[in-house]
Amino acid sequence: MSTRDKWFRNNETDLELAMAQCRQALGPLILFSLAINLLTLASPLYMLQVYDRVMVTGNVDTLVMLTVMAAAALLLFGMLDSIRSVLTVRMSTWLSDRLGPVYLAHSVRSRLLGDGSGAQPLRDLQQIQNFISSPGLGVFFDAPWAPVYLLLIWMLHPALGTLAIASTIVLLLLGLANEAITRRSTQVASQSQIVATMQAETTIRNAEVVSAMGMLPALIDHWRTANNVGLQATQKASERGAFLLGLTKFARLFMQSGILGLGAYLVLKGQVSGGVMIASSILLGRALAPVEMAMATWRNFSVARVAYGRLKTRLESLPDESRRISLPEPKGQVNLQHVSFVPPGSSAPVLQQVSFQAAPGEAIAVIGPSASGKSSLCRLLVGVARPTGGVVRLDGSDLKHWNPDELGRHIGYLPQEPELFPGTVRDNIARMNCTDEAAVIQAAMLAHAHEMIQLLPNGYDTPIGDGGLRLSGGQRQRIGLARAIYGVPKLIVLDEPNANLDQAGEAALSAAIEEMKAKGATLLIVGHRPSTIAQADKILLLREGRVEAFGVRDEILKRLRVAATGPLPAEREQQERLTAEAAG
Repeated sequence: MSTRDKWFRNNETDLELAMAQCRQALGPLILFSLAINLLTLASPLYMLQVYDRVMVTGNVDTLVMLTVMAAAALLLFGMLDSIRSVLTVRMSTWLSDRLGPVYLAHSVRSRLLGDGSGAQPLRDLQQIQNFISSPGLGVFFDAPWAPVYLLLIWMLHPALGTLAIASTIVLLLLGLANEAITRRSTQVASQSQIVATMQAETTIRNAEVVSAMGMLPALIDHWRTANNVGLQATQKASERGAFLLGLTKFARLFMQSGILGLGAYLVLKGQVSGGVMIASSILLGRALAPVEMAMATWRNFSVARVAYGRLKTRLESLPDESRRISLPEPKGQVNLQHVSFVPPGSSAPVLQQVSFQAAPGEAIAVIGPSASGKSSLCRLLVGVARPTGGVVRLDGSDLKHWNPDELGRHIGYLPQEPELFPGTVRDNIARMNCTDEAAVIQAAMLAHAHEMIQLLPNGYDTPIGDGGLRLSGGQRQRIGLARAIYGVPKLIVLDEPNANLDQAGEAALSAAIEEMKAKGATLLIVGHRPSTIAQADKILLLREGRVEAFGVRDEILKRLRVAATGPLPAEREQQERLTAEAAG
């Protein structure tokens, strides 16, 4: 392979590479189809010989021999057809296994950029898998043999061949008409079903809010509106396709009857034998079968084609990140330089020119009013979002220079709503990796969650998530904290970690923060509670996306205490209480 060819190969998407590998299986499939279609001739040849030889000579031995040969040929035909089906099924499962992880990872990356399509790429991949494993794929291997059958009919008699060719043209025109009148409706139905499915998933995911505030009837109406568009488009495409399919079946059966009638006429005229009449009808049926099968499976093919187009577009719009050199284990030195951030789909920045540093063993409390950019700062620090301007560095290296999976081992992150995954408590703490039991217990103890976990029905082996034990907000928070500090990462970011904790939970959180500081971790903690600020070495005050104050805790508290003597009594009273409790 030349350098130029290698360059183009390296720039192909995973989808294109996988389909190229699937095309390598076309050779065996074509050979099987060759054998299958040749063996199909056993039936018309048997009929031809029985009518033209056995019926004339009355030789029973010849009939027995012909029957045995035909049975052997048809048995081999059935075996080869089964093997071809097995090959297509295995090809479809291989394709799903090869591309499933690619599109799952791609969906996660797209979600971070604001894409709300969720698991739709995996459903699109399932559509393609279903089509490849269905009998519809066989149409593409059998259809090229239709001219061979037509040629054989022509060789039996030109008049029969002319009628057979005309029949094929009629069915092809019906197939093209089916494609023309159903394509648009199929596309609309597919897109509408995606929207309806996403609405349903959102409704189910927020079941508590939906039920508590009586939102279900309204949400059902929204879902029904989107779903009805898809249903109407599906109905429209199906009704038109059903009409044309019925017309196709009529045409095929009429043509087969017609060729029998023409054959009978030619027999009466003494131009062909009775065997030719029967054989031509069987050959015509075989020639027209792929066309009728294509009509019957055309909607599935159209859906798969639309799904393939979406999959191709997704990978082209968001190429895979190249693998970078592995960087050494960081110590936890954090440095933000003039960082600005504009969320996807927005034009207004939520962070502007944010700069500060944090050293290993330090805890920084991030405070500020709502919508000041605190959570966005957390997302930038853990690498799930990238700054629009400026740079976030860990031990001097830009976060984008790290391979995400390698960076993740050195980062602990507890978002405002800690999501736990289907599995056991142990699996969730271990970040769903191969479990290091000692590290799991160490993380739980550092998070002061060990005793709480022991109260669960099966301790660390208690199933949680979908189908498992339903945990309280505080329990999820503490298990999420244990997951965040699993493996003693160098940078730990906690976004409102005490939002769902009671007094005992807050005490456990404070103890965990102290222990992680002692182990040299750098902590950034979002929160306004005095217990959070009391654990901080420094305070970062954000307001309207800008750094209003940053420095040693006591100095910042002093400045806030002075600022609290301003003209707003309610704000002053709250600030005085906050600073007094934190200092105490």
